[in-house]
Amino acid sequence: MSAVALPSRFAPQGALTMFTSTAALAEGRRMALKGPLLVDLGAVGAADSAALALILGWVRAARGAGQTITVRSLPAGLASLAALYGIDSLLPLEATG
Repeated sequence: MSAVALPSRFAPQGALTMFTSTAALAEGRRMALKGPLLVDLGAVGAADSAALALILGWVRAARGAGQTITVRSLPAGLASLAALYGIDSLLPLEATG
């Protein structure tokens, strides 16, 4: 019987914008390479299209390493942008009840 790895939790806070995204991109990628990852965006107060690029970068890193990634609490504004850009199906969102 093999053990299933529980995902690590990455919870950026504050703003995820083109001005603040560099550190978050590096940290999310680092964590995505280690194992299953849950990205919790519940504490993100401001986000722009750079945040979508961040999420897609984390997804690319995780999948490239054969890992899973799930996004929780995507801000409504980002969900609207993703739908507008036609990339919402690329976001691995956590299933809600």
